[in-house]
Amino acid sequence: MLVIMKVNCQDKGIKKAVEIIENGGVIIFPTDTVYGIGCNPYDTNAVKKIYEIKSREKIKSLPVLASSIQIVKQISIIDKFTEKIIKKYWPGPLTLILKLKDKNLKKSLNLEDKIAVRIPNSECTLKLLNKCNLLVGTSANISGESSFTNPQECMKNVKNYDVFVDGGTITSKGESTIIEIENEKIHIIREGALKKEDIVI
Repeated sequence: MLVIMKVNCQDKGIKKAVEIIENGGVIIFPTDTVYGIGCNPYDTNAVKKIYEIKSREKIKSLPVLASSIQIVKQISIIDKFTEKIIKKYWPGPLTLILKLKDKNLKKSLNLEDKIAVRIPNSECTLKLLNKCNLLVGTSANISGESSFTNPQECMKNVKNYDVFVDGGTITSKGESTIIEIENEKIHIIREGALKKEDIVI
């Protein structure tokens, strides 16, 4: 039986998880919403592994988590209205679909012209992101099944990744809300922890 390496959110554990990511590995880690599964988004083989672990259809693109607005601006286009939303709701449970300008990400994540991004409000995730800037950040579950907030349940049900970063049980109101902004109008793609009426400028 394969024993998965488990670390915590302290510096030693974060360092180990970052090493795994840099060497093409896949990690499970706590976010502010649910446990996520991630890798280096520029690593095509690691991205492929996440699709396999989740049994996720390739046509469903993977979102990324970022360490800062500056990093998000390097990979995507942000207008002034969108920046107001970002400054109000990030870090937090809001995912934005933005116009992609990073050609390497377009290739490795098999994207067209858009990417889903957010900055999570989790000290543990931000420690990881401060070391690697960007992470694939999708929920750590089999596609179509419920996401996990309990680390033991997550470890028991998800297989074939390289390291589990245990941040304890996550208290949240659910997965992130996904929005797309067009001509200063907010379109809800998926309602999650943030409700439509909560998103105002």
